[in-house]
Amino acid sequence: MQNQRVKIGYLVGGGLKENFRVRLMVSPQEIQEGAFVVIQSGEWNYYGIVTDIQLGATDPRFADEQMEGRFPAHISKALHGQTLYANLEVLPNLMLEVGPELGTPEYKQWRGKIDAGLKDEPRILPVKNVPPHHAQVFLANEGDIAEIFGDPNEKGNFIIGYTREQNHPVCIDLEKFVQRSSGVFGATGTGKSFLTRLVLAGLMHYNKASVFVLDMHNEYGFDDVASDTKKPVTGLKTKFKSKVRIVGLGAGSTIREQVPDFNLEISTGDISTSDIETLTRELNLKETTPTTLEALYSSFRGEWFARFKAMNREEVEIEDEKGRTKRVPHPDSVAAWANENGVNVMAAEALHDKLRRLFGKPYIVENPAADSVKEIIASLENGQHVILSFGEHENDLDYLLVSNLLTRKIRNAWERKTNEFRTHGREEPRQLIIVVEEAHKLLNREMAAQTTFATIARELRKYYVTLLIVDQRPSQIYDEVMSQLGTRISGWLGDEDDIHAVLSGLAGREALRGMLARLQPKEEVLLLGWGVPMPLPVRSRRYDEEFWKELLGGREKRSKEQNLKELGF
Repeated sequence: MQNQRVKIGYLVGGGLKENFRVRLMVSPQEIQEGAFVVIQSGEWNYYGIVTDIQLGATDPRFADEQMEGRFPAHISKALHGQTLYANLEVLPNLMLEVGPELGTPEYKQWRGKIDAGLKDEPRILPVKNVPPHHAQVFLANEGDIAEIFGDPNEKGNFIIGYTREQNHPVCIDLEKFVQRSSGVFGATGTGKSFLTRLVLAGLMHYNKASVFVLDMHNEYGFDDVASDTKKPVTGLKTKFKSKVRIVGLGAGSTIREQVPDFNLEISTGDISTSDIETLTRELNLKETTPTTLEALYSSFRGEWFARFKAMNREEVEIEDEKGRTKRVPHPDSVAAWANENGVNVMAAEALHDKLRRLFGKPYIVENPAADSVKEIIASLENGQHVILSFGEHENDLDYLLVSNLLTRKIRNAWERKTNEFRTHGREEPRQLIIVVEEAHKLLNREMAAQTTFATIARELRKYYVTLLIVDQRPSQIYDEVMSQLGTRISGWLGDEDDIHAVLSGLAGREALRGMLARLQPKEEVLLLGWGVPMPLPVRSRRYDEEFWKELLGGREKRSKEQNLKELGF
């Protein structure tokens, strides 16, 4: 392994708090910010990333004045090499005991102690000490990358990209990825959707978790055309036919003129008062709304939405005792109900006005043709993946209502299954990942306390449900939710607040800040957080036919029995 490494310099200073300084022995143009380096020192290897490249001189005069032309070429070159140099700043992350040199008696003795149980098996540790001066520094080779990020040939290790200098594959451990909520970030146009498709394809192929995608812009299910290159983009349904179910919102809806596997209609009885409260900002609801909703629920229980929708705003004429006619609220009006139940009439009528935007939604019906919410939950429990395409209903009101309602019901089902598993030893729930686009609309500071999503992010893996949030404005996501994210995959971000939000809670934030701001606008991402051993910028994998060949082409030949079993025979 050591022979394959490219030596680039030696350690000249620094420390744990201020990073290591490395004197370069190669041209600074051969090294990029974010390069993964290994510092070799005796029985230990130290792993870190380059956070800065600085030019220096033994005397400022040599840097200020050009030597070319003043001296013969060979003297000029020699002076240049002796007096001008470049230093790397290296952020140290991990260390690993590698033992004495392979094949020596000392190595046999060291290995013998480990095999006899007298010494722990070497494992990767956070950096706790520093190597001595002049320790040799190398660019990490493929073996080093596999040692830290996982072997690409092992199941569960998914190649997310490649190192920028030497094109070595870098993996994320999907086993670890699904255990905590995670995020894909990047400014508009940086390829977040392609990156999310890559990750989802890896998760579906890995098949240890079910995926539920809230597909606001109808991008993930069926084949599409890229908006910038106009090239065809393969949908997940095309490659995972039987595993993926596409759901359309509303009876008879189609997605890109294609018919979904089934349609989702929401029963009026499924809409809770808390679902309406989450729409406070979108519907511009008043402070009196919770009181009115509470009174509606007390009057009609689960039928409150349908009964409120059916109320009119009419008045009728009646005669009083003296034979005079007067106008009073119609018996089936909002005002009549409000008067009967001690609710402010103006508040009740204002809420009725605001909810008209929902009363007219074609996908909300009193008696759905089928219990499609139950079908979505059953599909996810049975190991299938569900993509809910919003079709033509892709405004914020539809997205907020439907995604929150479904997530609440799904989480309740998983909570029930988890309690049955822990209390009665029933079947263990299948891990579930809910993919949320435009996450800041559901997880901003005002909404976070009310939505089910924030609860899922906080509870981590307690009920086997985690989130994968996809967003271009991470700074608008509630910081408590951001702090709970395990793996973060971020493309280029131009806004300082967004950069700060993605790096929240991570060591070495200052060093990583510039790295994130200087990523290529497309096809470069920074891997961060709990789900990866150390931060690393990579050239992200392309979402093309080559990717599908690599992902699915290596699939082992299936027996006839396996195929029949999957089909349910």
